[in-house]
Amino acid sequence: MTVELNNESGADVDEERLGALSRYVLKQMQIHPQAELSVVLLDVAAMTQLNEEFMEETGPTDVLAFPMDELRPGDEDTDPEPGLLGDVVLCAEVAARQAEQAGHGLPDELDLLCTHGILHLLGYDHHEPDEERQMFGIQARLLAAWQAERPGVGGDA
Repeated sequence: MTVELNNESGADVDEERLGALSRYVLKQMQIHPQAELSVVLLDVAAMTQLNEEFMEETGPTDVLAFPMDELRPGDEDTDPEPGLLGDVVLCAEVAARQAEQAGHGLPDELDLLCTHGILHLLGYDHHEPDEERQMFGIQARLLAAWQAERPGVGGDA
């Protein structure tokens, strides 16, 4: 899987970790190995502009997802298709504030937000209670497995 990471935020972010997490999530969701994903980190001003333009919301947000080819997770009965998954856009400054409020560090918060964004690209949403349970359940399972498989990941190592 090709994961292109572009840090335009000015924040000190472990880009290697975010790339590895992204590839892990895509593999676990059985996305074609030739699929492409872009992860972009922006500053507050740039994220505010995107949030206002595309979501019609005031101020910055933590994560936005812009799907491209509408790829969906594969399963044992279907072969996944290659293509452009889309863009996950993260705001490191908003993520840092949320991490502090949640009592963990920025790396764990970015892991959560990146996973959340990827799931949105795959068609998951959380507008309805059933959708929320499904999406947040998958998100929690993916993050727990990611942390369990990688020594030192989780707890912001």
